[in-house]
Amino acid sequence: MEQQQLVEILGRFLGGRQMDGPLPDFRECMAARWRHLPLGGRLEGIRYPDLPAMDALMGIDDVKEVLDRNTRQFVAGLPANDALLWGGRGTGKSSLVKALLGAHGTRGLRLVEIDAQGVLDLPEILQALESADPGRKFRYILFCDDLSFGSEDPAYRALKSLLDGALEARPDNVLFYATSNRRHLLPRHFADNEEYRRHGEEIIPGETAEEKISLSERFGLWLGFYPFDQQQYLEIVQVHLRLLGSMEPVTAWREEALQWALQRGSRSGRVARHFARHHVGSRALESSR
Repeated sequence: MEQQQLVEILGRFLGGRQMDGPLPDFRECMAARWRHLPLGGRLEGIRYPDLPAMDALMGIDDVKEVLDRNTRQFVAGLPANDALLWGGRGTGKSSLVKALLGAHGTRGLRLVEIDAQGVLDLPEILQALESADPGRKFRYILFCDDLSFGSEDPAYRALKSLLDGALEARPDNVLFYATSNRRHLLPRHFADNEEYRRHGEEIIPGETAEEKISLSERFGLWLGFYPFDQQQYLEIVQVHLRLLGSMEPVTAWREEALQWALQRGSRSGRVARHFARHHVGSRALESSR
């Protein structure tokens, strides 16, 4: 067992974990982050969050509409689901969650960013939110970006309890949104396939596979994000170029944009944005000489 894990376990046993520092004022800031500490944790306000515009997220209209509707239900105090956004890197998963805050922050939505270590602190995070907002004036999405677990990760079971199964009820003004490159959040091994068996015409997964699927199934929404085709990629490049003030025709940058994507092995919104910055910046530097 690592020394840090041992210290944390001893801290819980001897005196519990303590929250460190003042709580953010959610009337003044729409976002916060949970900072995991060895013997406690701290909820820190983010005064200037990065909030992409919903209209700037292209090629994901279907999942954008589903998650936006779920979030609007939540903000309105109606039943809503936790959501797992899974798929290829750079396809807009985390940008979509942040854009929702920009779209609904004025209606009482707040976003609290946690990392994989922070999953172990979920009871403390909920306690901190209750202390910061005793009247439950705001609606909170706990957001964990790029979430995945090792096979023996204790945070895996902590998250299962939060989503469904804990004896203590979760506050109704808290949802959990996560992004991951893994559909089931846990690594898959060839040995898992050996446990599958046939029952009539059905394929029955073994205990290991069932355990790995059980976490992702506790999310009410499963939203898949996929790589863009060439035409979608070029359309997104054009949008980012326009946002940066470039009005060049497609023929002026098309081949360079395709080569840029080929070198990075991906046609994604992130790659398109990076190319646009490179293209506009390099052209401006050349013209200034």
